[in-house]
Amino acid sequence: GSLFSSYMDWFHNFNCSLLFGVLSFVTVMFFYLLFSSFYFKSKKIEYQFGELLCSVFPTLILVMQMVPSLSLLYYYGLMNLDSSLTVKVTGHQWYWSYEFSDIPGLEFDSYMKSLDQLELGEPRLLEVDSRCVIPCDTNIRFCITSGDVIHSWALPSLSIKLDAMSGILSTLSYSFPVVGVFYG
Repeated sequence: GSLFSSYMDWFHNFNCSLLFGVLSFVTVMFFYLLFSSFYFKSKKIEYQFGELLCSVFPTLILVMQMVPSLSLLYYYGLMNLDSSLTVKVTGHQWYWSYEFSDIPGLEFDSYMKSLDQLELGEPRLLEVDSRCVIPCDTNIRFCITSGDVIHSWALPSLSIKLDAMSGILSTLSYSFPVVGVFYG
């Protein structure tokens, strides 16, 4: 994948670790209070320190999520600034249409290959008759829409997913870091 997708993977793993830490802490405290006699000793205990911790820890957790999230959002915004090539992608029932607006006359439909058309080693339900060939290390803007119903245009290995909806033009800019075949 790209630097952006590896950063998104790191952010996801970081949030899962944070969530696991919070869940573990809450579980330990629950069982501690359940089996301890401390809770029942006195009802007139001052809880100022506990209240402080209950205010500070959630704030720290939110800040720990906010900083990487905003930097990821900023980096994503930088990717959308300029593009060398624009590809219009239209989702139809059972196929996708691609149109390169910077290259006049270059447009084609991409249909999924049936079982009898597949060659040995080609992935079933992923291989198409006309692949969309994109240059490497070039910022490309994808304008994605639908001709009928909602479709999902995705390249999971690059952490790209965008919904194509009729009447709405969604845009996405991306620079492919490596040469390869990406299925989605």
